[in-house]
Amino acid sequence: MRQRVPAARHERAISVIVEDANAWAGRQDAPLFLEVDRVQFADRLATVGPYLFFDLDQKAAAARARGVDVINLGIGDPDLPTPGPIVDALVAGVHDPATHRYPDYQGAMAFREAVAGFYARRFGVALDPRGEVLGLIGSKEGISHLTWAAVGPGDVVLVPEPAYPVYAVQARMAGAIVVPLPLTAARGFLPDLAAIPDDVWRQAKLLWINYPNNPTGAVADRAFLAEAVARCRQHDVVLASDLAYSEIGYEGYRAPSVLEVPGAREVAVEFFSLSKPYRMTGWRLAAAVGRADALAALSVVKTNTDSGQFTAIQLAGVRALEPDQDAAIAEAVAVYQRRRDLAVAALKAAGFDPPTPSATFYLWVPTPAGVSAAETAARVLDEAGVVLTPGSAYGAAGEGYVRLSLTAADVRLEEACQRIAGLRLA
Repeated sequence: MRQRVPAARHERAISVIVEDANAWAGRQDAPLFLEVDRVQFADRLATVGPYLFFDLDQKAAAARARGVDVINLGIGDPDLPTPGPIVDALVAGVHDPATHRYPDYQGAMAFREAVAGFYARRFGVALDPRGEVLGLIGSKEGISHLTWAAVGPGDVVLVPEPAYPVYAVQARMAGAIVVPLPLTAARGFLPDLAAIPDDVWRQAKLLWINYPNNPTGAVADRAFLAEAVARCRQHDVVLASDLAYSEIGYEGYRAPSVLEVPGAREVAVEFFSLSKPYRMTGWRLAAAVGRADALAALSVVKTNTDSGQFTAIQLAGVRALEPDQDAAIAEAVAVYQRRRDLAVAALKAAGFDPPTPSATFYLWVPTPAGVSAAETAARVLDEAGVVLTPGSAYGAAGEGYVRLSLTAADVRLEEACQRIAGLRLA
């Protein structure tokens, strides 16, 4: 049973913990985290569990330890390497002593200018790199810090469901009330903004949207974005758009930016990440753009929490955002489209009915009738050695689906689909 430690005993309790940790460190079976019974940690931790993808990694590692040849289709981590010119730019930056000092807190001006240039070229949106672009250590960091800047205890955050877990988790940790907006196939996985009661809008401080969508692969048109902007302007709500998958579209599909909507700059902050389009997930580089006062608030939290991304990585980001790297994106998209078609065909032959997405590198696959998402994912891992993400992990509205990522080599993806088919789940 956990007990609070009186102030006078804190030093001794911490000493005991350190001694325990040192004793465990030499053991082969030592877990990553210790279960500590001597200290009561912050109450906010009771509102969240382990991060979804950490949990999936642990399950995959346990299966491998049992000798299973695991194929991990649970995490959207591109298997294709970062394009060579971007790597070369990093190497050059690393060798420049000027990058070895603290970076600019708001992002290197060269990087902010490159983001602004990309938005002008790609979306026709003119941004001031000094006040409307903020460099980030990946979108996840910015999403978290915007939440802490925008909301506090008792405020309402409108979160689509299913959704990237960070939106809701950070809101709960900040003491806010999360109001889920169900995404259903009948509505094309778009939230019904008109169905939100006026009293909820009055308490709301933040609305999240994410198109192209993770995990469903759905897309949103400009009409929906315009509606979101209008309602947030009407109710003085910060509109947060997560545009992580904007460049991954098929058959000519090109995702819009919410900032293309007239008046959006007065309400919207958009997160643009280099992780997925440029295969730079491990590099941790992104930008928040748009509403200047919201970026200033985000910056207050951010600059009191971190010291910015390594400048050499930002210079590599500048190289990534140059027009000639569009070809590298197109090459990767062609690979994902081939894999999408392969996986959809194989799953349909096995009796499943996955929709064919026009964006992202995910398949949102309905589970067999009467079988939960968690049961489906567990059986596929236990009996086929394939990691899928249960839709329920993205919120209650994700029940009845599993998410399959296309970020595995064609031969492994095909083998995974064959293993799933062999289970005769559908």
